Amino acid sequence: MAADKEELVAKARAERRRYKRVPVSLSGRLFVPAENREAHCKIADMSPGGACIACDVIPAQGAQVVVYIDGFGRFEGTVARPDTGAFGIQFNCSQHKRERVAEQLTLYLNGGNLDESSLRRHDRAPTKGLARFTRANGDVVNCEVLDLSLSGVSLSTDVRPPVGEFVLIGQMAGRVARHHETGIGIEFVAQEKVAAEPARPRLFVAR
Repeated sequence: MAADKEELVAKARAERRRYKRVPVSLSGRLFVPAENREAHCKIADMSPGGACIACDVIPAQGAQVVVYIDGFGRFEGTVARPDTGAFGIQFNCSQHKRERVAEQLTLYLNGGNLDESSLRRHDRAPTKGLARFTRANGDVVNCEVLDLSLSGVSLSTDVRPPVGEFVLIGQMAGRVARHHETGIGIEFVAQEKVAAEPARPRLFVAR
């Protein structure tokens, strides 16, 4: 029993070392879906398991948030340590993504260039064309497709539904995952509809 306990303690210590936070200086954007709030933020330190975020908006302990970190991409997480002007966040992500973040942090610490596209699950292909999506309230919004992959699509549009809103685009159900300079990014949530398709998902695109 003592040997088992020592083994568990050793594994816990190794895990803490593996996910040790390192000082960074990165810009980001915070979204609090439950409050429909967003704000610019700064990331002061980061590990594959979490980060310390400085921001004017401080969510409550346990709040679910989404943060976009320049060069690293999108993270969902739980607020762990709210404080004055800053808070900690524990990432809710897969082991595979944690490993990729560890690689990106190593690159960052060694002065390499960060590329958010390398964190995407699927490569995105530039796709120009007109399309439309339907919001949760039934409104139909015309837009332009910027790029497309099996896991999501980037749209150029003046209409920016809040992060987390579910929409329909073509035959795909999706969720607004982020806002960007010219529109929105949508993450597909009905992946079973395209699992058998080797090509990209079909959207209504008028050339």
